[in-house]
Amino acid sequence: MQTVMQFAGAFLCILVIVQLFAYLWMFFKQIPQFRVQHALSLKLLGEQIAAANALRIQREQTQYLWNGIRKFAVQKKEYEADDQCSFYLEPHDGKPLPIFQPGQYLTFRLNVPDRDKPVIRCYSLSDSPSDKYYRVTIKRVPPPREKDVPPGVGSNFFHDHINEGDIIDVQAPRGDFFIKPEERTPAVLIGGGIGVTPIMSMAARICEVNPSREVWLFYGLRSSADHAFKARFEELAEYHKNLRLCICYSRPKDNDVEGKDFQYAERVTVDLFKKVLPSNNFEFYICGPPPMMARLPLALEDWGVPSSRIFMEAFGPASAPKKKKPAAADDAAKSGPAVKVEFSRAGKEVDWSDNCDNLLELAEEQGVQIYSGCRAGNCGTCEVALVEGKVSCVQAGAEIADGSCLACISVPDGNVVLDA
Repeated sequence: MQTVMQFAGAFLCILVIVQLFAYLWMFFKQIPQFRVQHALSLKLLGEQIAAANALRIQREQTQYLWNGIRKFAVQKKEYEADDQCSFYLEPHDGKPLPIFQPGQYLTFRLNVPDRDKPVIRCYSLSDSPSDKYYRVTIKRVPPPREKDVPPGVGSNFFHDHINEGDIIDVQAPRGDFFIKPEERTPAVLIGGGIGVTPIMSMAARICEVNPSREVWLFYGLRSSADHAFKARFEELAEYHKNLRLCICYSRPKDNDVEGKDFQYAERVTVDLFKKVLPSNNFEFYICGPPPMMARLPLALEDWGVPSSRIFMEAFGPASAPKKKKPAAADDAAKSGPAVKVEFSRAGKEVDWSDNCDNLLELAEEQGVQIYSGCRAGNCGTCEVALVEGKVSCVQAGAEIADGSCLACISVPDGNVVLDA
């Protein structure tokens, strides 16, 4: 009897062990499915958080955004590199500021001496969004090599005449060149010269709200003398391992140390991207001088990057990427009556000229006054009501009201009448 009990006990132990292994096998079998479900849950949670943040930003922008001009005091003036100065701006009324999208710009109305009207200029915000202050970083623009051409009016006015404690007129943040920091898509941020200012804002914001996002930052400049935000970039890269700095000096000085001050002694090119990046499967954000803006987008497309993943900001009309100019007016002029442009307030009606790139140039040629600022479709200063007819835009621009056009980036699509 005792032997039978021992056998039964042993059999039960074996049965328990077999059942335990069966349970363990079922558990491990479910792990991949559990991981998938867990990953999907995390992704869903991330999307919900991103949507909540976007809604909060939109609500704050709606609440605190202002129309027209708002007074700001210069709280601090600080040099970042040779002829590159940051201006920290606080609202004079002490009220909170709307959170802008990293990459956007401010529009300034400057009362420059010896000018019969205010000078309008746009400068990118160069820091992460804050409800306490805004920061713009401005490079002094010297006179061009051409004779009888003055230096940059707005930049030199800021450097020479705007000091701490001064009050200046500012329009609200705007612009379509920005990054959504909460998204997970890997990004390549590319800044050339002072074009690094919106790139600085993008990098700082991503590190704040989405440090797990893969970001490569290429900054092209001549040498350490032009290297703005050096300490700040290095700090961000040290504490955020998913941010990879690729500093490129085209003309390093003798005391510039490769591997410390910069990583590559060359210009920012797609050939460099091919050597450094693991693939071309990124979103590319580019802001730089005309040569960079002219070559990089085309080279990226040749590399197989879809145009939908290339985002650009230009400094002005010389560097603004343009679409092909609509041929409607040209075709009409060749095949029939010339396209007519009427400036109703000035009482002038003229033929559209192939020598003009846009309606603003035509107006200036005819002595018709249309106020302008950036001349690249960004600031909205040249907005004019379209009384009759249609226009086409030669490049993307700021959002404007229906029934209006931005004269600096518009050409007539048939006969038009402008309220100018």
